[in-house]
Amino acid sequence: MHTQSTSTRQNSSGSALEVFLAFLKLGLTSFGGPIAHIGYFHRELIERRKWLSESEYAQLLGLCQFIPGPASSQLGFVIGLMRGGWAGAVAAFIAFTLPSALLLFGFAALLPQISGTVGDAAIHGLKLVALAVVAHGVLGMTRQLCPDSQRATIAMFAAVAVLIVGQAWVQLLVVLVGGVAGLVLCRKVLPVAADSLTLGYGTTLGWVLIGAFVLLLIGLPLILPLGGSLLAVFEGFYRAGALVFGGGHVVLPLLEETVVNPGWVSQDEFLAGYGAAQAVPGPMFTLAAYLGARLPGSDGGAVGSMIALSAVFLPGFLLVAGVLPLWRSIMSRPIAARAIAGINAAVVGILGAALYDPVWTSAVLGPVDVAIALVGFGLLASWRVSALLVVVWCIAASIASAVLL
Repeated sequence: MHTQSTSTRQNSSGSALEVFLAFLKLGLTSFGGPIAHIGYFHRELIERRKWLSESEYAQLLGLCQFIPGPASSQLGFVIGLMRGGWAGAVAAFIAFTLPSALLLFGFAALLPQISGTVGDAAIHGLKLVALAVVAHGVLGMTRQLCPDSQRATIAMFAAVAVLIVGQAWVQLLVVLVGGVAGLVLCRKVLPVAADSLTLGYGTTLGWVLIGAFVLLLIGLPLILPLGGSLLAVFEGFYRAGALVFGGGHVVLPLLEETVVNPGWVSQDEFLAGYGAAQAVPGPMFTLAAYLGARLPGSDGGAVGSMIALSAVFLPGFLLVAGVLPLWRSIMSRPIAARAIAGINAAVVGILGAALYDPVWTSAVLGPVDVAIALVGFGLLASWRVSALLVVVWCIAASIASAVLL
C-alpha cells in the first residue's frame, strides 16, 4: 500500500470542527472566483496544514473539473470528506458558503431601498461589473480549454447555436454534441493519470449517489404538477446546478433561464445580483441565495434563499461524491478525456453567447458604458487586481457618469 511520509502529509483524520474553522477562514477571505479559490485551498490546506499530498490534491482537482457543478465548492466538499468524513464534508460546504450567502441575502433585502439617480446608477454599475468579469472569464477559459483549432471550432459553433436558437434546451444539446465532437476531433488529448485515493466508502455507495443525482434530475420535472411553487424553485435550481460544466460564470445562462424567463426575477435584478456576487468572497453559486430571496410573494425571503441555495449545490455534491470511488478507472480511459475536452469547449461557446446576451445587451447603453467596462476588464486581465476593486470602480464610474453627464 502506498503511504505518505509525515513531512508530506499529516494524519488524514480530523474533526468536523477543525474542517469548519479552516473553511470559514477561506469563506471569509477567498475573493476572485473559482480559479483563485483553488490557489487559496492549495496554500491553506496543502502547503500549510498538509491535509493532502500534492498528488491527491491534483487528482481531486481533476475530478472536480471533469464533472458538472461548482468546481471550487466541490473541491472543498471532497477535501472535507477525506479529512473529516461526511460531517467534515458538510462542515466544509457550510463554512465556505455561509459568508457570501449571508452578504448576498442582505443585498437582496436592501435592493428595493436603492432608488433615485445614484441608486439606479449603482445598480447599472453592477451590470458593468458582470460584463467585465464574464469577459475576463471567457478569455481565461478560451485559453485554457480551447488551446487548438479543433476545440476553438467546437466553441464557435456552440456559441452560434445558442445565439440563433435562444432556447434553454439548446444548451444541453450543445453540451452533448460537444462531447461527441470531442471524441472525433480531440484525439490528441491524453487521459489524466490517477493514483488511488483513500476513502471511507466504496463503489456501491458511489453508484447509489450517482443514481440519486440522475433520479432527481429526471424525476423532479415529472412530479412538478403534483407540487407547489417551491418545488418548481427547487427543480429549477437543481437543474441549473446539474448542467453546469466548468462552474463559476458558466452558471450565468442557466440561472438566467431558471429565474428570468418564468418572470420570477427581472433581468435587471438578475444582473445586479450577479455583479454584487463579484464583491463578496466564496463561491459564485451563492448568487442563488440572492435570487431565492428575490422570488415573488411568499416564495422569496429566507425560505426561498435556502431552497435555491441547497438545490443549486446538491447535484454537484451528489455527483462528485458518487464518482470519487470510480475516478481512477474512469480517467484511465482515453475516450473520457476526449469527450470532456469537447464538452469543455462547448461550455466556452455557451458562456461566450451569454457574454453577448444577456450581459452586453443589458449593461451597455452607450459608449461610456463600454469605456467603464473596458477599464474594469483591463484591471482584471492586465493588472490582476481583486474583483472587489473592479466593483468599486464600475459603481463609482457609473454614478459619476450619471451625475455629471
